[in-house]
Amino acid sequence: MRFIFLFLVCLVSIPVIQAQSGIAQIKQNARNYNNRGDHANAVIVLRQGLREFPKALELEKELVLSLTLQRDFAAAKEIAVPLTERTDADIICFQLAGNVYKALEEVKECDQLYRKGIKKFPNSGPLYSEWGELLWSNKDGRAIVCWEDGIRLDPSYAGNYYNAALYYSTINESIWALLYAEIYINMESRSERARNMKKILFEQYQNLLTKNKIPSFKKNEEFGKLVYQVLDSASGPALRGLSNESLTMIRTRFILDWFSKYESKYPFKLFEHQRQLLQNGLFEAYDQWLFLDGINQEALSNWTQQHADEYARLREFLFNRIFKIPTGHYHRYH
Repeated sequence: MRFIFLFLVCLVSIPVIQAQSGIAQIKQNARNYNNRGDHANAVIVLRQGLREFPKALELEKELVLSLTLQRDFAAAKEIAVPLTERTDADIICFQLAGNVYKALEEVKECDQLYRKGIKKFPNSGPLYSEWGELLWSNKDGRAIVCWEDGIRLDPSYAGNYYNAALYYSTINESIWALLYAEIYINMESRSERARNMKKILFEQYQNLLTKNKIPSFKKNEEFGKLVYQVLDSASGPALRGLSNESLTMIRTRFILDWFSKYESKYPFKLFEHQRQLLQNGLFEAYDQWLFLDGINQEALSNWTQQHADEYARLREFLFNRIFKIPTGHYHRYH
C-alpha cells in the first residue's frame, strides 16, 4: 500500500517539476535577451511563456521588469498592479509595481501601494527603503521615519542605512550619519555606493572633530549622546589636524573606552566589529581601506604595497563573511 502511495505521489510530482523547469528556462531566456538590451524579444518570450503557463507568478514578474526596461510603463502597470492583489504576491511584486508608479509619476497611488505592501510584509526593509525614497523625492520629511523603521525591523537590509546616512549628513546629525555610513560600507563593501559613503564618513568625522559642529540629539536619545561624549573625549589627536593616522588613534581610543563603560548596556554590532579588527591587528589597515578608498586611491595603493600581507589579511577578513546587524542592536529611539 505504501509503495502504491509513493508511486502516485511521484506521478503527481512529475508534471509539477516539469512545469517548474519550463518556467525557469523561459525566465532565463528572457533574461538573456534583457542582458543584451533586447527587451522587445524578452517581452515576446515571456508572453509566449504565459500562454503555456498562465498566471505563472515568476513569468509575470519578469514580464513587468522587461516592460519597465522597455519603458512601456502603461503596459507594465496593467500587469504589475493586479500582481499585488494575488494571495501569493511577494515583496518583489510590490517593488516592481512601485517602480512603475514612480516612472509614471503617480505619487498618491505609489504611496498607497507601499502602505499596502508593508501591511502585508511589516518587516520588509526593501519596502521601507523605497517608500522613504518616494517620500523624500517629494520633499516629505516622513522619509526618515520609513528608513528608521526599516533599520529597526529589518536590520540586515543595507538600503535603509544608506538613505538614512545621506539624510543625517544634511541636518547636523553627524553621529548617526557616520554610524549608518560605516554600517552600510561593511554591508555593501564592494559597491560603488559604498565608496560614496566613505567620503561622507570622513566628512562627518571632520565636522565633529575639527569644525566644532556639535551634533543635535533628541531629548531621550542617550545612546547617541554617549557615543558623542566618548568620541569627543578621545579627540585630542585631532588638534594636530585630521589625518588617517590621527583618526585611527581617535577611533582606537573610542573602542577601548566604549567597551570599558557601555558594552553591556548598549550592544552594537559595528563597535564589536571594530574591536575584533583591533584585536586581530587589522584596524589600521581597515581605516586605510575605509578612508582612502574613493578619496585618495594613490595613497591607498602606496600603503597597500608597503603592507601587502596585512592588507591581504584584511580583505580576507572583510570579504569572506557577511556583515549583519542582529536584533537588539537598535538604539536610535526609545
